[in-house]
Formats: sequence, structure tokens, C-alpha cells
Amino acid sequence: MDFQMMRVQSLSEGGIAEVPAQYIQLPEERPPISDDLTVIDNSDEDNVPMIDVFGFASEQRDTVCKLIGDACAQWGAFHITNHGVPFELLDQIRGVGLSFFKDCPVKDKLKYACDPNSPASQGYGSKMLRPEAEAEAETSTVLDWRDYFDHHTLPLSRRDPSRWPHFPSNYRQVVAYYSDELKLVAQKLLGLISESLGLPTSCIEDAVGEFYQNITISYYPACPQPHLTLGLQSHSDMGAITLLIQDHVGGLQIFKDSRWITVHPQSHAILVILADQMEVIEPLLMFSFSVINMFFRSLVGLTAVFS
Repeated sequence: MDFQMMRVQSLSEGGIAEVPAQYIQLPEERPPISDDLTVIDNSDEDNVPMIDVFGFASEQRDTVCKLIGDACAQWGAFHITNHGVPFELLDQIRGVGLSFFKDCPVKDKLKYACDPNSPASQGYGSKMLRPEAEAEAETSTVLDWRDYFDHHTLPLSRRDPSRWPHFPSNYRQVVAYYSDELKLVAQKLLGLISESLGLPTSCIEDAVGEFYQNITISYYPACPQPHLTLGLQSHSDMGAITLLIQDHVGGLQIFKDSRWITVHPQSHAILVILADQMEVIEPLLMFSFSVINMFFRSLVGLTAVFS
């Protein structure tokens, strides 16, 4: 069987008993596992901050700025609630993403396959290698146990819904609406982060420049040997800021204080993650934030990366 050419979902649903060698992580890269093969968890008290942004209302702005500034400095990540994105939309984007992977026939999914030779290609794919692995011989690479669909959504000149799935029927409409709503949230958050540093509201957004947004829907199929694999290997996100919603399964972890900490799913909260571009512009703004490493083990995860 040619494992290299097969999607992870096909491997999972094909009933394999052992993980192909390409997906087996080095022992030092594997998550801590207990005797019953579950990920060793942290306490609820030791988790990323949860910040109520009160719909970004001006009356609460000073309080929210302080909380966001502290979370950025101490964690590099935080959940937000009362963010203004309709709960129905969050449920819809999770729903259409899961339906595409679970209900759409493979032959139809392959019509939207991304170009495997282009690192920036949008579409349906399965392969994401660590930068250091890409420079090594192909036989030494380690693959992520996930399939994904990457959408180029902003600026509008990059947005081409005809390259997005037609199934389910409202897929394209939901992704476009989700993109527009998260752009508004990202702009408001960058303004709050700027203000938390005593800077003009538009300072960080001006430093970032025109928004480039990619939305990635990741699907992590069941794995016969989960203690050997990772859904998404440890990494930091490119861009300036990542907005992420999880499903109920969980599995996302961030690296803080020399250990991995599980980020518990919050159904209608948005996880905000500072990305690499923040580290680049940090010297220009004269501040210090935590930029995190993370890995993923979950069923469905949706990320919107802004750069």
C-alpha cells in the first residue's frame, strides 16, 4: 500500500492496525502519556486566561486592555468571550468543515486538492512538514496525522470561493462570513493590544500592514497508535495573530515555563495566539510578549491566521 499518497482519513478508515513509519514521532517529540494512553493533563487552574471583552464596549476598555496586556506578556495566548461573533456562525463553520471531511466522497474532495509542490497553495491537503524536516532526506521526514483545507480569504483579491468546496451547499457562504467576522475581531484585538502598551490604537495594525488572512480547517482522524503520533507537530504560527476555535475533543497544547499545558476547549470562545510577526515587530514597539509553541491532537480545529 502506498501510504505516502494516501490521505490520513483514508488510512484511518482503512482499518490499519499500526501507524505507517512516516507518522511516527521521535520519542522526545511525543506528548506525555499515562498508562491508559491518555495525554497527561494539567489542572483547570493552570490554563490560558479567559477574558470577557464585553463586546469591545468602551465602558470596559481600560479593564480589558489591562487583562489582555497581562495575558500577552505571561502567556502569549488567551481565550475571549463576548467577542461579537454569532454563536450560530461558530457552530456552522465547525459543521461545514466536519461535513466536508466526513460526508464528501474522496473523489470530490480531491477536486480541491492543493498543489503539493507549492508551500502556499490553498485547498485540500494532508502534508505539512517541519522546516527542519523539509531540508532532510524524504525518508527522514515525519508527517502530521491530519488532513486539512486551507482557504485564502483576505485581502479580497485573494478570495476565490470557486476553489472552496461545494459540499455542503452553504460551505462557501459560511467561510466568507466567518472570514469577515474574524477580520473585525482581529482588528479590535490588535487595537486593544496596542493600547495595553500605551500606544495609539492603530499602532500594531499599521506595523502589520494590509491584512492577509488564511483560514485552515484541520481534521484529525482516529489513530490506531495515538501515543506515537501528533495531529500537528510543535510549531509557532506565522503572521501576527491567530484566532482559533476548537471542537469538543480538545488536544491543543502550548509550551510555557518549560512544559506543555493543555488548552481546554471552550465551545463559543475564541483562542487568541500571538504569532511570529509579533516577535519581529517587538523591537520596534519596545515591548516583550510571549510567543508560543504548540501542538494539536483533536478532531476538528479552525484557525484564522492574520499577517
